[in-house]
Amino acid sequence: MKTANIPGIPNLIVVTGRPGSGKTTLAHTLAQSVRCPLISRDEFKEGIVNTIKNSESTSTDDLNLYVYNIFFETIEFLLGKSITLVIEAAFQHKLWAPRLEPLKKVARIRLICCSINSELAYSRFTQRGLADPARAQFHDNWVAQTSKEEFLSRSYQPPELDVPTLTVDTSNGYQPIFEEIVSFAINRSFR
Repeated sequence: MKTANIPGIPNLIVVTGRPGSGKTTLAHTLAQSVRCPLISRDEFKEGIVNTIKNSESTSTDDLNLYVYNIFFETIEFLLGKSITLVIEAAFQHKLWAPRLEPLKKVARIRLICCSINSELAYSRFTQRGLADPARAQFHDNWVAQTSKEEFLSRSYQPPELDVPTLTVDTSNGYQPIFEEIVSFAINRSFR
């Protein structure tokens, strides 16, 4: 079957933030509003854990590296087909920026950083763990085994890219409001 050559540069909407910051909720809502696929690092991890859950031969580090590579291979493939995407993860600068930076050549990147104070993030993080205890098996039991002190001591540094960036306060709804986030994400005029 022949594939049509569709010209155009897709948007790559990167949603990030510390655990508990509301990035996954925002990313899902944003992808629905923009009407494009959402690529979630955690969902990739959960999918591969479902595949290998009866295998004990894979280390956590190997699994995380595998998911990291597949995540970016998928993004690169879809952007190469001119598909606008929302991608979501707790992107840390040191690990993720080297893979995000080259994507500027094939997509218009918009970076959306969810911001929240650490105490509220921890509260949301633990509430999510209590509401879905099975989630721990997909995330190295980090959810179940993380103390408040450990959570609060973990630093979070979002990727620093030379792209339009919007910080969204997710403490109580969204500031700026959701409609402005959508406008920013899809390159409409934004105040």
